[in-house]
Amino acid sequence: MSQDASGEYFKNAVMTATPEQLQLMLYDGAIRFAGQARDALVRGDFEESCEKLIRAQNIVLEMRNGLRHDVNESLCTQMSALYTFIYNRLVEGNMKRSPGAIDEALKILNHQRETWQLLLDKVRVERGKSTSRSDADSPATSNSTGLSLSISG
Repeated sequence: MSQDASGEYFKNAVMTATPEQLQLMLYDGAIRFAGQARDALVRGDFEESCEKLIRAQNIVLEMRNGLRHDVNESLCTQMSALYTFIYNRLVEGNMKRSPGAIDEALKILNHQRETWQLLLDKVRVERGKSTSRSDADSPATSNSTGLSLSISG
C-alpha cells in the first residue's frame, strides 16, 4: 500500500471512529511509538528513540487532557495520575536513556489497552442484546423474508 493510500485509510478510520475506538487508537499509538523508541534505544539510535518517545509522550498528554472531570471526578483524578506517571516514565526513559523506564510505561499502557478492549467488548455485547430485543419487537426493522436487521455493526 502506498504512503498516500495508507494515510488516507488512517484518516478515514479516525474520522469514522467512535470516541471509544479513538481511545483504543490512542493506546495503540502510544504503545507502538514507545516500543519503537525502546527498540531504537537498544540499537543505540538515540535520535529515533527521542523522536518516538516524544510522540508517545504527546499521545499520553492528550489522553490526560481529554479526561472529562465533569463526568466522573474521582475516576478522572485517578486516570490523570496514572497518565502523569506513564508520561514521567517516558520522559525519564528519554532523558536517562533507560529501557527499563520505557518498559514500565509500556507495561501500564498495555494493561490499560487490554482493559479498555475488554470494556468495549462488553459494551458491544450489551448493545447487541438490547438491539436484538428491540429488533424482535419492531416491524420496521424486518425485511420481506422475516429476518430482522440490526444497525449495530
